[in-house]
Amino acid sequence: MTDQEGPRSGRTSAAPSGAETPAVEHPRTRRARKAVLDAATALMLEHGPNAVTVDQIAALAGASKATIYKHWPNKTAVTIDAFAAHMAQEVPRPDTGSTRRDLTEQVVAVCAFYSSSAGRIFAQLIADVQTDPDGAGLFLDRFLAGRRQAVRELWDRGVARGDIRPGTDVEIGIDVLFGPAIFRLMTGHAPLDPASAVAIADAVLDGLLDDRAPVG
Repeated sequence: MTDQEGPRSGRTSAAPSGAETPAVEHPRTRRARKAVLDAATALMLEHGPNAVTVDQIAALAGASKATIYKHWPNKTAVTIDAFAAHMAQEVPRPDTGSTRRDLTEQVVAVCAFYSSSAGRIFAQLIADVQTDPDGAGLFLDRFLAGRRQAVRELWDRGVARGDIRPGTDVEIGIDVLFGPAIFRLMTGHAPLDPASAVAIADAVLDGLLDDRAPVG
């Protein structure tokens, strides 16, 4: 995943998620960022992340390479932010009033996302960062941190309701809820269909929650 196109490389924690932008941003800048992220997403879905170049992203977005490098240190950061923004849009956080239902719906939505063409991109990103320390840092800072924070918000609502078993570690809870989906994506040994996703969620949540109300 090492990128030779960017003028700067290395780990950065700036702009930690493609779904997030600075609190105060000029509308023209916001439009330019969105155009770049949309272009990168479209190109990744068509060709895969490794085949995408900054030149292609700039051309499709109608932006200059200088504009891209003003906001991202290298192509890896662009593709990770684009994927983060795409996943945030396709997998919104539910708010049903039920902790069990919220977390189950999130697992189902994540499994559906991984089953789509986006799953191929995610699998490639994970594989690439295993041998690229800089890319791994960008992946953790700019993608994974944002995704885990989104689930923590669902978790925190459950804690406030008294649904989460006392003393349960949120980080372990997130791992056991969504780890099976990533494992199935990477190995292909079992399906990621909605019924399987609900079964995974039920098996995990029966141990994490104090409620026993079924999802209906």
